[in-house]
Amino acid sequence: MSDMKLSYNRPALEWKQGLPLGNGRLGAVVQSGTDSETWFITEVTYWSGKSETSATASRGQEDLAAMRELFYAGDYEGGEEMAGRLLQAEKGNFGTNLSLCDVRLTFGDGSGSSGEQSGAAAGTDGAAVSSTAISAASSNASSAASSNASAANYDSFARELDLEEALHRVAYTQSGVAVSRETLASHPDNVLASRIRSGQPGGVSFTLRLEGRTDRFAVRAAGNDALAFEGQATETMHSDGTCGVKSAGAVKVAASGGTVTAEGAEIVVSGADEAWIYFAVDTDYGREDDAWRQAAASLAEQAAAKGYAGIREAHIADYRTLFARVEADFGVSGAAGLPLDERMRLLREGGSDPGLFALFFQYGRYLTIAGSRADSRLPLHLQGIWNDGEANRMAWSCDYHLDVNTEMNYYPTETTNLAECHEPLMRYIEGLAEAGRATARDYYGCEGWAAHVFSNAWGFTAPGWHYSWGLNVTGGLWIAHQLREHYEYGRDEEFLKTTAYPVLKEAALFYLDYMTVHPQHGWLVTGPSNSPENSFYLGDNTDRAYALSMGSTMDQSLIRDLFVFCLEAGERLNVDEPLRERIREAIGLLPPLQVGADGKLQEWLEDYAEAQPDHRHLSHLYGLYPGTQITPQDTPELSEAARVTLISRMRGEGLEDVEFTLALFAANFARLHDGDRAYDQLSYLISELCFDNLLTYSKAGIAGAETNIFVADGNFGGTAAVSEMLLQSRAGEIHLLPALPQAWHTGRITGLRAKGNAEVDLVWNGAKLDHAVIRASAPLQTRIRYGERLLPIMLEAGESCRFEYVSFSAAASQQR
Repeated sequence: MSDMKLSYNRPALEWKQGLPLGNGRLGAVVQSGTDSETWFITEVTYWSGKSETSATASRGQEDLAAMRELFYAGDYEGGEEMAGRLLQAEKGNFGTNLSLCDVRLTFGDGSGSSGEQSGAAAGTDGAAVSSTAISAASSNASSAASSNASAANYDSFARELDLEEALHRVAYTQSGVAVSRETLASHPDNVLASRIRSGQPGGVSFTLRLEGRTDRFAVRAAGNDALAFEGQATETMHSDGTCGVKSAGAVKVAASGGTVTAEGAEIVVSGADEAWIYFAVDTDYGREDDAWRQAAASLAEQAAAKGYAGIREAHIADYRTLFARVEADFGVSGAAGLPLDERMRLLREGGSDPGLFALFFQYGRYLTIAGSRADSRLPLHLQGIWNDGEANRMAWSCDYHLDVNTEMNYYPTETTNLAECHEPLMRYIEGLAEAGRATARDYYGCEGWAAHVFSNAWGFTAPGWHYSWGLNVTGGLWIAHQLREHYEYGRDEEFLKTTAYPVLKEAALFYLDYMTVHPQHGWLVTGPSNSPENSFYLGDNTDRAYALSMGSTMDQSLIRDLFVFCLEAGERLNVDEPLRERIREAIGLLPPLQVGADGKLQEWLEDYAEAQPDHRHLSHLYGLYPGTQITPQDTPELSEAARVTLISRMRGEGLEDVEFTLALFAANFARLHDGDRAYDQLSYLISELCFDNLLTYSKAGIAGAETNIFVADGNFGGTAAVSEMLLQSRAGEIHLLPALPQAWHTGRITGLRAKGNAEVDLVWNGAKLDHAVIRASAPLQTRIRYGERLLPIMLEAGESCRFEYVSFSAAASQQR
């Protein structure tokens, strides 16, 4: 078994064991057995709800000043009451992303129940699971069969998700006959496609049934070999049940030999040698005409005409252009040949499996490519582009959380060399800024733009429907800083000029207009605002916790980064000198990061007592990660305060097991150069907070969750944390192996990306750097750090340099 495969020797019994596919807009979780298989289909634009104006009674600056006076006077209860009346939006038809439909395959007697075995797996073009996997699967076949009625009577079983080629495969022998299935989500052809083979001539028989996930879903036969469907994304938890995106799709089946018939919501294949399935869908999201209604049927017809082999070849070539940029090997372990669920169990029990961490890292990259392509119409939401339906039936919404979750979805994108996958978020932020102008004007009486904690497919920017979590006035700014990241990694001057600077400049105008000078401290502060979802006590009074205050640390850290970026970008572009002067003055008035009496980094402007010392959010540590205002080299006292904060929260008896928190723990410890602690957090994330399919989840009870709920940010955040352990870059410095854990004492990684448009390859032995290669795609002037050693380098575009550990302190040899 390859280390870049999620491999199993038993069928998937539920969604949480199924394996995800995606092409950037169309997603599927494939739950496979022997007698049945289900594709849980999702589409990134399939949202309930609609665009709505959020009304407010606020009179803007006048009411804002009155609220602030209450907070300055110590009347936090009065200030929160006023904010609740004036600065809370109605939920209205906010909506949520919904599951689209299920494709259910039921296999009949002809699918391999009799006849002679024809090899370990059908096919010779790499479509089937390897014979090694079949052999490994055989030893546990009987125990798997006892747990799944559909798995009875098989001799061997293996299923896998191949990350190298983005292919889902199932192979088994049943009554002596080999059967294989392969499924993919093609980006070039914009379809889900599948091939089913049997080692017995005429051995492929199955029924395909299409089932909708909403009340408004209709299916009909479209000829003898196809189904057509129409649906609408409606629900009543997050909207009124009448509004939502409409869809139209098609399923087409082709076969070699046998018969194919369609009737009602079903297609029946009987006695075929081989069969192929093609699924396509389109929606009316953002459409101005009705062409979308026929688009899916055309895609399915075109796919069938092209044939599965052609689609497969184009799919792999397209996918490999992105995935193959980075290779990762963190060391050899004896567990590599075991099923993934077994490897996770062994890790949970304290075993060592460096290959599992490399697999988790590459899985995050795979999910990024599967969920967010350059032409995706929306960015990754709370569950990427997949959706198990659990969040939709509760107060949760499968939306864009702007107080870390959506940001974390894209934290690894630049450093893991997937910059094109960042583009849907760039476009979404531009739309958010456009919509946020009305929010800035109506709620605060300010110029520029603002967004808060939640957003949806239509760019919702108003505060949330309760101030305790919804009045996060820098939520939009937090997500907009991804524009800066995209520029700093790629150094695309046109992107800076036309996108990053204009959007962030408008954000700066908002905060220059919105912020106020604190009458006691003389600092320029935000407020009223919260530190995302957290609360505090006033003095020794623990009767009531408060959420709102003036000048939370999170706000001030984000705004400092914003102002510095706009100042530097304005100088680079030689524009807006009057604005730059205002920004210079404002930077001088921003409050510093502070250390509280308990040695922790303060979360608020004042040294309040924490109502939840073990709270899941770590937003006030933004300056450490993903920001760079706190570094062990430049700010040792603040770094120590951040360390005290992290350790204190880890020790709390009430610490919530949350996927994004564990990823943040790991990334923050990496920034503190504590690789072993970062490793421990990742180990817990992988072994305790992942389903069997390695998708991360939030435990039942968190924020009202009724069950364990898949949330994609843990996968992406964990991948970002691995990157931070191996490579860190900021303006003027590239740090090699800053937090290498002892458990990964030997390994290599190629193709990581550093700021300044450079790529880095690393090889290490005995927990020490062996050598590194830096390749510049643009002129690069920086310093290379390894431990306490620093080496300045200057490269032209296309040049590279190699560093050997033994001669690191000497001049590096440069080569073209």
